[in-house]
Amino acid sequence: MTDKDGDAGSTTRRAYSGRVVKVDVDQVRLPNGAMVELEMVRHPGASAIVPFLTDPMGEDPQILLIRQFRHATGQFIYEIPAGKLDDGEDPETCAHRELREETGCTAGRMEHVYTFYTTPGFTDERIHAFMARDLTRGPTSHQRDEVMTVETVRFSQALEMIKTGDLKDAKSALAILYVAGFRLGR
Repeated sequence: MTDKDGDAGSTTRRAYSGRVVKVDVDQVRLPNGAMVELEMVRHPGASAIVPFLTDPMGEDPQILLIRQFRHATGQFIYEIPAGKLDDGEDPETCAHRELREETGCTAGRMEHVYTFYTTPGFTDERIHAFMARDLTRGPTSHQRDEVMTVETVRFSQALEMIKTGDLKDAKSALAILYVAGFRLGR
């Protein structure tokens, strides 16, 4: 197998294939000519949503956060709604689906704001961040492994939670801060 740049000197061996991720061991030639072995977590990507219950341009709008148990942390943490892309799924379609499943809301407007790599040192996962507006509430449809509650907070409170470390999830902090600085001018 060749690498993404077509280097015939590179090979990939699949070490693990699971429900969410795959792990490959790649032999690659780096741009400096060195041959190295790298363990790579392959992920299909995800969408994450900053959902506004009230007008984002208002004085202190309300957003929805998820308080979810995460086994890796051993605790409940605050996050924005998010989930992995299904095979071949468009990121915006995923954003609408995840918002509906996790919060019960549908968005009248969904705006892409930023795409980023989560941890490029060992994974190819990219998250597509969106801002949702004009929400209509409905029932949630959590999966069996999702233990969560939906909480309404003021945008200023979410920013304070990032500042104090009460919101520790990187994708959520980055998306909220990006929206604050580059969409809302706060």
